[in-house]
Amino acid sequence: MLNIASVNHIGIRIRDKNVSVAFYQSLGFNYVSDAGFEAGHPIIMRHPCGVVINLLGPADIRDGKNILMDVEKKHSGITHVALTVTSLDDAKVFLRTHDIPLTGSFSFNGMSAIFIRDPDRNVIELDAYDGSNNGDTESYANHP
Repeated sequence: MLNIASVNHIGIRIRDKNVSVAFYQSLGFNYVSDAGFEAGHPIIMRHPCGVVINLLGPADIRDGKNILMDVEKKHSGITHVALTVTSLDDAKVFLRTHDIPLTGSFSFNGMSAIFIRDPDRNVIELDAYDGSNNGDTESYANHP
């Protein structure tokens, strides 16, 4: 077994650093540094909960699609990031206030989730747990 202590950071390829930095700041991430975005190095941002993201770029294809989620053929790769929130109701209010649309939702075994997209259509799943585990698999069929 590899002794992993934690997730260090999440790398996200983006097109426009100003638009993406503003989006992630609206979610509560703080700008740490720009290690050379134009040369393909990350913009580092940290959320007060400890989650670190590296915004990488610049992406050079501008077709408005996320190849892992928005095309018919299914490519291998990481499809989304899932973050636990304390309340989905509070998260929905926050998202409405910031004009961030929901793109999906589902519930499964005491966990409910909603989905959003960043400016580059990268998927972010927001999860909340109610403490139950009723073995319900029907609602997972509604997973986007």
